[in-house]
Amino acid sequence: MRRTRAAFERLLDRAAANARALFILGDFFEFWVGDDALDRPFARDVAQLLRRLSACGVPVYLMHGNRDFLLGQRFADAAGATLLPDPTVVICGGQRVALSHGDMLCLDDERYNRFRMWTRKRWVQRSFLALPLAMRLAVARRLRADSEAGRTHQIMYGDATPAAVEALLAATGTHTVVHGHTHRPAHHQHGENDRWVLTDWDLDTRNPRAAVLQLDANGFSELTQAD
Repeated sequence: MRRTRAAFERLLDRAAANARALFILGDFFEFWVGDDALDRPFARDVAQLLRRLSACGVPVYLMHGNRDFLLGQRFADAAGATLLPDPTVVICGGQRVALSHGDMLCLDDERYNRFRMWTRKRWVQRSFLALPLAMRLAVARRLRADSEAGRTHQIMYGDATPAAVEALLAATGTHTVVHGHTHRPAHHQHGENDRWVLTDWDLDTRNPRAAVLQLDANGFSELTQAD
């Protein structure tokens, strides 16, 4: 995590000087088992980094991902951030843009959608959060290990379903959607519409990747954060 964290800190330093806002579209953490995780040093340090950016006058916006859908108001307050619903429409650089984590667009990934349906139920979340922190961490680590094993055996992440993308664009009245989740970063065109897929961040592996999507008066551009 050393190189990944260092790149993130450099990004925040540049954002403090140049950005008008920072949007984080989910899966910010490998897993999040409840806001009492803020009692642990790593989570507390990350929240403080975001709060420092917010204190510089750069709003920070967070959206839930499939790994950190339990991020709550306590973390948002600690980070000086605003939690966003999925999807959210923003106006940036003179453009209306639909933002989403992206998992809601992967309708063909039946296995994941069953998992998503159950884990978004309030009573399931309440039951999980009632467990001791150590037990929740153990469950999350096991789920992440299973997920990594799936990657080793070349089980692909589900991709966004074109019909779901078109429906989102129509429902939001936008021509551009930005999302993550699929681990297939690219710029896709859907007729006259655009879909930008964000990278995940991991600079501590043999296949380092980390980029941010910048929107300014010249349009979108992807900026790599690899050193």
